[in-house]
This record gives sequence, C-alpha cells and structure tokens, in this order.
Amino acid sequence: MATVSLSPGEENRALSRGMADGRFTLVGLHWRGPGQVVFRTRSVDGRWSAWRSAAPEDEDGPDGGSRETALRAGWRIGNPWWVGPADRIETRAVGRVSRVRAYLVWSPELRVPYRVTSATEAPQIVQRLSWGADESIRRGPPSYAPEVRFAVVHHTAGRNSYTRAEAAAIVKAIQLYHVQGNGWNDIGYNFLVDRFGTVYEGRYGGVEKNVIGAHAAGFNTGSVGVALLGTYGDIAPSRAAQDAIARLLAWRLDLAHIDPTGFLTAISGGNERFGSGIPVLLRTVSGHRDTGFTECPGDELYARLNALATATAGIGLPKVYEPRVEASEGVFRFLARLSSSLPWAIAITDGGGTEIARGTGAGTDVDWSWDSTGSVLGSYSWSLRAGAARPATGVLRIGRGAAPLGIEGVSADPAAISPNGDGQADTALVTYRLTTSANVTVEVADVIGGVVATVVDRVWTRAGQHTAVIDGTALPDGSYNVVLTARTAAGAEVQRLVPLTISRTLGFVAAAPAVFSPNGDGRRDRLVVTFSLVAPADVTVRVVRDGQWVASPFAASLLPGAQRLVWNGVRSSGALRDGSYAAVVEARDAVAAISFAVPFTSDTTAPVVRVLSSQPLRIEVSEPAVLSLRIDGVALRREVKKGGTVRVPWRGPAARVRVVAWDPAGNTSGPVVWVTRADTT
Repeated sequence: MATVSLSPGEENRALSRGMADGRFTLVGLHWRGPGQVVFRTRSVDGRWSAWRSAAPEDEDGPDGGSRETALRAGWRIGNPWWVGPADRIETRAVGRVSRVRAYLVWSPELRVPYRVTSATEAPQIVQRLSWGADESIRRGPPSYAPEVRFAVVHHTAGRNSYTRAEAAAIVKAIQLYHVQGNGWNDIGYNFLVDRFGTVYEGRYGGVEKNVIGAHAAGFNTGSVGVALLGTYGDIAPSRAAQDAIARLLAWRLDLAHIDPTGFLTAISGGNERFGSGIPVLLRTVSGHRDTGFTECPGDELYARLNALATATAGIGLPKVYEPRVEASEGVFRFLARLSSSLPWAIAITDGGGTEIARGTGAGTDVDWSWDSTGSVLGSYSWSLRAGAARPATGVLRIGRGAAPLGIEGVSADPAAISPNGDGQADTALVTYRLTTSANVTVEVADVIGGVVATVVDRVWTRAGQHTAVIDGTALPDGSYNVVLTARTAAGAEVQRLVPLTISRTLGFVAAAPAVFSPNGDGRRDRLVVTFSLVAPADVTVRVVRDGQWVASPFAASLLPGAQRLVWNGVRSSGALRDGSYAAVVEARDAVAAISFAVPFTSDTTAPVVRVLSSQPLRIEVSEPAVLSLRIDGVALRREVKKGGTVRVPWRGPAARVRVVAWDPAGNTSGPVVWVTRADTT
C-alpha cells in the first residue's frame, strides 16, 4: 500500500491488486464539502511534484439520475491524474472540506501487440483487449442512444511526458478509477487518443454503436466523447494527436451522416451550468467547456477545435449529411445534403427486397417525394446513394390512423425557481409538444410521487407546441417533478417528467455598475454583486460570457443576511476582455440549489473623438458617450446615444473648440482641441 499523508477524516484506497512496493501511477481524489482539494505526489526517485488541483475539469461523469451516479452521491469527484511511478501523496483542503478519499491506481506499462478494429474505412483503433481492459469489473451493460448528433472533445489530466508504452497503461488506470473509484459502469470516454496519434476503444459496447458514455454530464446521450491523454491548458497538442482525432471523427461522424462543421441544439439532461430541459446551441465538434463549468479540453486544444472540425470534414469525401424523411398523408419526402454536387438515387424496397420505387437527381440538395397510396401496409426499407459516399439507409412504415400519441421536447425554464416575490425566477415555464390531440394534465409531484399541485387538469389540447406556467408559491423548498400526462379518447396514455427545484434561499441578485471598467484608473474599477440569503448556504459566484465560464471570483459558506461581493475584474487567465458578461450567483443549502444571472458589461477602452468641422460644428465619436464641450469659451454638454457623427447646434463658425468624451464606464478620451487658422489665441 502506498504511503499517504492525509488530514483527519481522510482515507486512501488502492484500486489495483498489482500495486508493487506501495507504488502507484494514477491518483483520483473524492471529497465532501463545497471547498477544493489540491495534492502533490513524490516520484519513486524522491522528487515532489508541484501542487495540483484535484478536479481541474468538473462535470466529467454520467448524466444526472442515472444508476451510475448513485454510488458516489454527496461526494465531489476529482479527475484521474497520471503521475507516473510514485510512492507518496499529500493533500490540502482549500475552503470547507470535511472528508477526503485518495484512490491510488497501479497500472504498469503494457508491452503487448496491439489488435485493431477491422471495420471498413475505420481508423486503426486499439481494442479493449489490447490495452488491458478489465471486463470483470464492469458494473452494467452498455446503454445506447437512438442517434449520435455531435462529438465532445476532452483532455484527461496529468503529465504530457508519458511514453508510448505508458499510454495504454494510462487508459487502463482511468478505467480502474472510473469504475472502482467513481462507481461508474465503465470508463467514461467513448474513445481516447494519445500524443503519438494512437486511438483506443473506450467504453464497452461497440465502436460503431451509439454507446452512451459518462464524459459530459447532461450531454452524454447522443454524443461521442473523445479524450486526448494529457493536459493542454498551455501546451499545444501534437500534430499526430490532432490528425488522429480528425481521422477518428471523420469516420465516426460519417457513420451518423453528420457535418463536422455544423451546429445543433442539444437539450441538457441537467448539470450545474445547464438545468434539465434547457436547449443549448453547440458545434458538431464541441469542447467539454461548451457543455459545463470546466476549462476542458484546455485553451490550446479548444482553440484548435474549429480547424480540427474543418480538417475532419475534408477527410473521406464525398459524404451524405442530415438524411431525413418527412411523412404527410401517405407521402414520404426524402431530404438530405451532399458535400459536393453528385448524381443521387433513392430506392424503396419491400420486405422481400424487391425495389418498388426509385427517385433520382443531381446536385448538392436531395429532395424527392414518394406517394405510397395503394401500397401494401407494412414496413419498407429505403437507401440513398450518391457516388462513393457512405449510403444512408432507414425504414419507414405505411399504416392507417392518426399519429401515435407522444409528448416531446419537454423542458422547464428555469429548472430551479425561487418563488419569493423578488421578480427573479419566481415561476417556471414548461414547454412541450403533443404529437396528436389529447386530454392533458400537468401536475407537480414530490420525490415520492405524491401530487402536491395541479396546474392543468384534463384539458383537451390540440397537437402542437404548448406551455404551462408553474408557480411554486404554495410549495415548500425541495426537489419536485413536473408530470405531464396525455390521454386520448381511445385510451392511449403517455407521461413525461421534467425535474424542478424550489428554493427561496437566494434573494434579489444585482450587479453594479451595469458597465464597469477594470483598468485601474479609479473610475468604476470594481463590480459590486449584492444578494441576500434567508438560510446558511454554500455560495459560488461565476462570471460567464456567451455561455462560457471565464472566472470564479467567489466561493464560500455564508450565513443568512445581506451579502456584498466586490470584484476588480482580475482572473487567473489574464485581464477581463471588453464585452457583455453575466454574474451567476448560486446558493446551495441542505435542501436544494438555486442560481440567478445578472448582466453587466466590461469596458476599459476610452472613446475616440475628433472634430470634423466648425461650420457646421460636427464631431465624430466612436461609441455612446457624454461630450463635454467648450466652444469659444462657452461650456456645453451633449449626450450621444450611439457612435457616429454628431452635429452640435452653434450659431456661426466656431473659432476654438475643446471636447472631452466620457463613456458609460467612466473612460475618458482626454481633451481634443480644434483651432481655426484665424484664431491665434
């Protein structure tokens, strides 16, 4: 067993029977409490590493509510850190931490011949057997999504100087930690890539299948997770690694007929950043930080994702993108897009394989309709072929009657409400779509299923998009489900749930000034965030821009009462850029968590102003500002609503003009003076 220096209430657990002489190669830490944990390790040659954050990348993990999350409920989960051969670990708590577990993994180098997949057109992928996956520890069978719509790129954690032989050992160590430490079913990622360009099969279930991983909480279903071994915050990924990721995604996304350079809207399954049911705009090739509060996959790798997506799109052309079938009264319309102009053909075959209809065309857009009137009821197969592109295939069914009953696209916005009358998140808007007309009931149920409020009671509702407002004023704080039930006259019934949290702990949140200027000039240099608490809570304040987390200026446990946080705009990754932001205040008490975001703007740039002419008197200013003028000794003040050219009323030519522009953040242009040639004073 490795020697571990831990504080009271801490423990260590070895996750490999093969640990030799107390050594380990990978570390994963768990702890309780809102604080953070840092650690360092001693290599077998006696040298101590630098202190590292135990969880530099939050929100790796299964989707909330899945069985994989149950074993570690209440524990904060750290990342698997590859440290190389080491024999000692020390930890420190930052903030309130009540208990720490250290999971130590011994995973020696693997020197076995690699076996790779033999799937047609697939890149070489090292199979689980070759990197030493322990199939006996898997906790459950794989789960599959109906489709893959996007990819999430990660980096793991740990040092980047690993050898080729160590790379497979890192993959195995991550599996041991994810399963035996975190309690997940299997390794969280679908694929892993090392710095030498080797691709490894990740979670069990088949590389060509839509296996649901545990890599991006709330966004695992419908995504494929690819993790690059190492840390890429300030170190660029190798060319071999980037090329390998591009080849892997070119193949895997082509299986799903997805454009790597496209965008999509994904519905969050729920995490700290995006509540359950919230629609999120993502790139087809997204970084982990796009789906959660994390810096993963590191600035250097994240900055290359657009270029990586472009490279991915150029591999294996031509391609069929976004094939779909729309049905209306027996007419099936086939739509798709091609990566280049090509002749295309769509074939419809019956259950015996006999072709019964065919449509053809040419170009980049596929659009053909088939009228199935008179066709035998049953299932038919269809295929779309275009040159050498991977064919798109599917099944359609011909039958009589109305569309089957369904409730789709259910979401609650916001997913956590605070019905305290302060005008912030007092109610939630539930949105849903009915596939056919039905009687609809909308209820609020507690955690054991008891109905505590009825919002809509058996109202006949037409097919289409609908909403319902949830007011929790009469309900105590806690966790609930909004239950939507639809019933047809024929007796069909479907039901959908969407989680809802009620917490009155957080009072009115404000940020002032609305425009601040953290440039050290003494004017509006500090942002003041105010709020109130009605109960003790663990409070975190985050700053986000365009949905991206950019700073965390505050995290602490606070007592009830009025609260005031002052922030100077300083963050670990450098000065705050000019632009629009939001301060997100989250309060987590013993019952639930609630958050609210307030907007603000950072502006450190002084306006640019110049005098264009004196008769008429015209002044150009670069942004909205207040102009302080002195014209031939007369003081004037003029407010400019938007940047551009401003005409200042003045009788006759102005001999001498002095102007200073002040923007809403208090930045000043400095004096600009205009003197006509006739004026020598």
